[in-house]
Amino acid sequence: MAQGYLTTHVLDTARGRPAAGLTIALYRVSGNSHRKIAEAVTNTDGRTDAPILPKDAFEAGTYELVFFAGDYLRAAGLAGEAPLFLDQVPIRFGMADPEAHYHVPLLLSPYGYSTYRGS
Repeated sequence: MAQGYLTTHVLDTARGRPAAGLTIALYRVSGNSHRKIAEAVTNTDGRTDAPILPKDAFEAGTYELVFFAGDYLRAAGLAGEAPLFLDQVPIRFGMADPEAHYHVPLLLSPYGYSTYRGS
């Protein structure tokens, strides 16, 4: 059994704090096909309560995290006028090592975002 797993968290860089209450969906990607395999909401620390892809479900491959930033930004009073500049933020990435911990965070503001492979 693979020991790899995937975690994520979201930081609200406009307010300088974790982004609590932000919905995140995880998809397995194969060619043009997307299959939703998990959904979670960030806690007060901007993290999911458990790995969004735990060890028992881990498979090497291509994935996409979709961060529902627009809902969060509207609730926080940071959205600005419609249509939103950022609404859903997709991040597609590959996980090759079945034994690794992959961490894909999102640094979010109303008009920009950044990500990286964390630890």
